[in-house]
Amino acid sequence: MFVKLQHLDTNCIPIIHSVKPSKTHDINGGVSVHLPRNRTQTELEQKLIKKHQIPPQKPPEFDENLVFYKRKPNPDGPVKSLKEKGAAENCRGGKGDVHTKCSTKCVSGNAGVKKVHTRCLMKWARYGGCIPAILEALERVSDLDEAFKAWEVRISKKEMTIILKEQVVWQRALEIFEWFKRKGCYEVNVIHYNVMIRVLGRARQWVELETLIDEMEKNGIECVNSTFGTLIDVYSKGGIREKAMHWLDVMKKRDIEPDEVTMGIVVQMYKTTRQFEKAETFFKNWSVRNISKPTKFAASGVDNLCLSAHTYNTLIDTYGKAGRLIDASDTFDQMLRVGIVPNTVTFNTMIHMFGNHGRLEEVASLMQKMEQLRCVPDTRTYNILISLHVKHDNIIVAKGYFKKMQEASLEPDVVSYRTLLYAFSTRRMVSEAEELVKEMNERGYEIDEFTQSSITRMYIESGMLEKSWLWFYRFHIRGKMSPECYAANIDAFGERGHVLEAEKVFESCRERRNPTVLEFNVMIKAFGINKMYDEACRLVDSMDEHGVYPDECSYNSLVQMLASADIPQKAAFYLTKMQESGLVSDCVPYCAVISSFVKLGQLEMAVRLFEEMVQFGLKPDVVAYGVLINAYADVGNVEGALRYVNEMKETGLAMTGVICNSLMKLYKKVGCLKDAEEVYYMLQRLDAGPDVYSSNCMIDLYTERSMLKPAEEIFEKLRRNRNANEFSYAMMLCMYKKIGSFDEAFKIAKQMRELGLLTDLLSYNHVLGLYALDGRFNEAVTIFNEMIKSGVEPTDLTFKSLGVVLMKRGVSKKAVKNLEIMWRNDYESGLEVWLATLDSVNSMVYGDECY
Repeated sequence: MFVKLQHLDTNCIPIIHSVKPSKTHDINGGVSVHLPRNRTQTELEQKLIKKHQIPPQKPPEFDENLVFYKRKPNPDGPVKSLKEKGAAENCRGGKGDVHTKCSTKCVSGNAGVKKVHTRCLMKWARYGGCIPAILEALERVSDLDEAFKAWEVRISKKEMTIILKEQVVWQRALEIFEWFKRKGCYEVNVIHYNVMIRVLGRARQWVELETLIDEMEKNGIECVNSTFGTLIDVYSKGGIREKAMHWLDVMKKRDIEPDEVTMGIVVQMYKTTRQFEKAETFFKNWSVRNISKPTKFAASGVDNLCLSAHTYNTLIDTYGKAGRLIDASDTFDQMLRVGIVPNTVTFNTMIHMFGNHGRLEEVASLMQKMEQLRCVPDTRTYNILISLHVKHDNIIVAKGYFKKMQEASLEPDVVSYRTLLYAFSTRRMVSEAEELVKEMNERGYEIDEFTQSSITRMYIESGMLEKSWLWFYRFHIRGKMSPECYAANIDAFGERGHVLEAEKVFESCRERRNPTVLEFNVMIKAFGINKMYDEACRLVDSMDEHGVYPDECSYNSLVQMLASADIPQKAAFYLTKMQESGLVSDCVPYCAVISSFVKLGQLEMAVRLFEEMVQFGLKPDVVAYGVLINAYADVGNVEGALRYVNEMKETGLAMTGVICNSLMKLYKKVGCLKDAEEVYYMLQRLDAGPDVYSSNCMIDLYTERSMLKPAEEIFEKLRRNRNANEFSYAMMLCMYKKIGSFDEAFKIAKQMRELGLLTDLLSYNHVLGLYALDGRFNEAVTIFNEMIKSGVEPTDLTFKSLGVVLMKRGVSKKAVKNLEIMWRNDYESGLEVWLATLDSVNSMVYGDECY
């Protein structure tokens, strides 16, 4: 329909529009504009055909007094209500502006030019008049005088606007704009400047844009509402928010009230920077100024305000991104109440919002509402549904929506395929993934690198190593893989123990070019995961041969893996190289090596490395101090530990629970109750409070001194908080046994068995010793049998307790001594003799009791 209108002169048709360009397609019907009563359509057409030398065409079968044009596409889809239609017609703009631009460049070469020109001409045809011919001439001829020669004195203001908007390259648009001004026969108005502001702003040509604004002021061309809206929009989208706010302030100072489009641009700007409160405040204030009587609507009065669907959609999206689902829903309901029919963009926004918050019931309800209002889902709708159901692990439902999209004759785009393909690959759905890859190949969709590496992982995790290699090789031979993609494939193989394949990927990368530091780092990681430390060291040493030098990540990985593998000397060597390269920025790598030395008992080396770190100007943190404090605590060196505690305090670092626990361990080891109580009091003042370890240390110290009351207080608090562990109960059992409270001790022993807290050798020995001391033979034998079945190996203390209970049952001291000697000489045989003896004595005891 619209192609047939190319012979109509658009100057005769006033177009109501917004300056904001549309990126979507409107399929609504046209808006009719009456021609002058004294002229028939045929007469007008004949004059235009003659004027522009257009070949005769069969006139369309329209009503004889009406000419139709395609209305400006709404940014959010069809406008279906009368109220919205009225809002659209009251939008700002001038008669000389339109909303389309050709985004296709013509290319060199006859075939290319022909193909591109065909597409451009079809697109430009809707303008009618001389526009298609002018735009085609501008594509072919670089000299503007030559290109405009046939129409030089006949180009209207509207045609100037269209010509400027249709330029793809900002330099060409600026050249044409300057040509219009230079000629002197064209009136360049504010609309043309608005177009150029948008062209330059989109191209991020800020200097040229500022020059243009200065020129407007110099020539006395006043900025109108749409000018300010365009300036705010381009600066905001260009990331220069300060300039956008400047033009908003200028607008306020000039007492220019933003229209709906400008208001929407400002709200969008605040939303993009996540300043949701400012967005709402701006909208609320604007609403109050534009309605006679404010009423409540999502914290803003807009009941009496006629807004477009685009504005409603912006508000809904703003509330949604702010997490204010109720306000977004209220806005949606208000939209329905005032007669604005939600479009596909509205529903997409609502579905995305509820889906992100896990509200799948509301999503289903929105889909029903969409069907009721006959709003047809588009590809984006289905993409959102697929994505959110994948996110919530509803892969079957996601597959169903993909199928529904195809059944609805909608073409799944690359996003649809990639979303579902990634979901299949991470769930090891091999056949489904392969089917989707086949479809993508048939449609000519490229598989992105992120999806490529995820499918490599899928094959590896599914045990299909050969397929995973072939899949990688398919992309490798194309020669377009980025360092990130090679690294991801190396990582996929390396993490799962396939170092050989990881090395093959690395070598494949070297075939194409020198690997970057990223590929080296991931290969180092692969060697580390698989404990191939020598290979990792050799790889780091060879990096400079490939024109690549280790970075902080390279050295950190190597130092950490060597330290974790208890090879601190080698780790220290690479730490020195790292320091010499100026790549040590904190004490983390030093802490790793110091800890490794401490673990191997090489405290002197650990201290030396700590002092070296300080000499290099690296400030130790709490972790670094904690490592040495704990090391001194392990060997019971109070002086050494306190030296680093005091040094840490002098640097302004606060005591932590970890360091306090180290001190608790130290004071427990050396038996310093008073110092331990001070540290425990310090722990009580921390937010986390004392943990079970420090509490057990205190119970142990109190047990050694038979201080029942404080020990019971700590134990009861642990029990109330359900933090008491096996050691807590064992220490209290010792306490009661030590002070002769056997009834309480037996209660603790019973509770330990009921709670399943008899797993440790120390606990078994304590309980066994208690039963032996009281002569409870049966209980002692039962505990010993449980101990053997659980795999806990008995010690001298275990057999000493059993010897006591045997002697109490009449077994001679000499016999018990022989049993102990047999066990020491041959554990297995000796243990069998012990079990047989206990069983024999137990039978005798049982027989006596029966008798």
